[in-house]
Amino acid sequence: MKKGIIISFIILVTSAFFIIFVWNGNQNSSNDEHLSKAPPFQHEKPTAVELIQQIMNYAAEGKVYQSSIIAGNSTFKDVEKILGSPERIENTTVGSYAYYPAHNLSIGMDGQQIFDIRSYDKHLSQIHMQDIQDVLGAPEQTTYYEDETTAQIILYYTVNDYYLIKWILPKPSNDLPNPKVHHISILTKNNPSKYANLVDNMTLEEKIGQMFFIGFSGEKLNDQVKHLIVERKIGGIIFFKDNLQSSQQITSLLNEVKSLNNNNKYPIFLGIDQEGGSINRLPKEIASLPTNYSVGLKNNEVFAYEYGKLLGKQLATFGFNLNFAPVLDVNSNPNNPVISHRAISHDPTIVAALGIQMMKGIQSENIIPVIKHFPGHGDTSVDSHLALPMVNKSIKELDQVELLPFKKAIEENADVVMIAHILLPQIDKQYPASISKTIITELLREKLGFNGVVITDDMTMKAITNHYSLQEAALLSVKAGNDMILIAHDEDKIFSIIDELVTSVQRGEISEQRINESVMRILKLKEKYQLSHSLIPNANIEELNKEIHTILNKYN
Repeated sequence: MKKGIIISFIILVTSAFFIIFVWNGNQNSSNDEHLSKAPPFQHEKPTAVELIQQIMNYAAEGKVYQSSIIAGNSTFKDVEKILGSPERIENTTVGSYAYYPAHNLSIGMDGQQIFDIRSYDKHLSQIHMQDIQDVLGAPEQTTYYEDETTAQIILYYTVNDYYLIKWILPKPSNDLPNPKVHHISILTKNNPSKYANLVDNMTLEEKIGQMFFIGFSGEKLNDQVKHLIVERKIGGIIFFKDNLQSSQQITSLLNEVKSLNNNNKYPIFLGIDQEGGSINRLPKEIASLPTNYSVGLKNNEVFAYEYGKLLGKQLATFGFNLNFAPVLDVNSNPNNPVISHRAISHDPTIVAALGIQMMKGIQSENIIPVIKHFPGHGDTSVDSHLALPMVNKSIKELDQVELLPFKKAIEENADVVMIAHILLPQIDKQYPASISKTIITELLREKLGFNGVVITDDMTMKAITNHYSLQEAALLSVKAGNDMILIAHDEDKIFSIIDELVTSVQRGEISEQRINESVMRILKLKEKYQLSHSLIPNANIEELNKEIHTILNKYN
């Protein structure tokens, strides 16, 4: 009897351990469902042909085998959840690389986005160069890399519309005519190295031209602006109310800009401040939108998205492709003379939630949104159009209010950030934010992880011109980390500013690599939104106004 009880107890305990083991295994399987398993080869040692075929199957999904990270889809946060912290991160001209030697991987990222996955898996050494060409044919491109310790050949193949694969091997020699694969690289087709190649084929003058966003006076393009478009290949034009008189005139004006820029390989940004409320640049025949503040009072994320979509629709109808909105400033100072009802709310959480929805609504119409005015213009008592405002706050204080909406928007893949002309003496005693390396490079780029396009506010505002010449301010803005310089007036001065920047690179004051980094970001953004030289037909104002009224009535 006692013996039977003991046996039953042993069986019960064993069963319990087995159930726990199986349950844990299932949990691990569930938790690690994104971790890919070893490739299902039919036998323990696959042939080189089987390996190549399996590698190409995984590459078609943007993966390397034995890893679930997806190029163009996964973010670095996803990578850290799966692989933990990297052994090291290195910054290169085309992005940052995180190294995971324990997993035989290195991961290339552009900001948070993964664009390159390199695998050094031991199975790869079973593949020789001739095997690759026997299975895949001749490579579409072959390049070589050599330094003091390494000599490699790189074979390029297109996988599909989304991905490329590079096979990296020791450079063939008489002693090693058919080398083994060292590693492979799965890249998105829109990877930063593509833009590096584009930039390499541009002249210095063309690169610096792309970094300028200019404005002009009047309803027609003057000779100076035409020259800046055709000869200097400027990156963008901002339009104001006095440039835009009627719907047909707007279409004609924007089409003229596109036609003039047609010989430039890169389409031009056509931007406008269309925030809603009092900041409305379009003619009266187009139905206007309420203030951002009124959107904040409703505190409805769906309405905020629809509002952003209407802003985007207004602009897409006429052929604009970039909007200097939404405003993410927190209206924390009721005496602020410049923000006021342009802000969504005095509550940073409401500004973040609704501002991000506005941003996404604008994006839904394929219009590039610009979040502004970093690091926050809401707690100022001076209009930066007239003088230099000061915000005497620490980083800790900014974190609690002003920076919150920008942090959240960056996490939601904001494309462009505009930098305010405000002095923050607790962070940088000398330079306003728009020309401060501490604020742009250290705070925005490094701390907040923003790797999109950074643009200054208008450099002709007195917050800048009372203290610096435009040439000096432009030079400082590039050194600080800005990608684009906005000069909304004084177009006659832009020629000398561009020339001064070109000279500063030639004399070594700014490195050409620094210029290249900005131009790569600009070109990448233009391609992301598929900017083109195509002309726009005349707008259907009646249809546009009907849609605006329908949406607004829906939420009244």
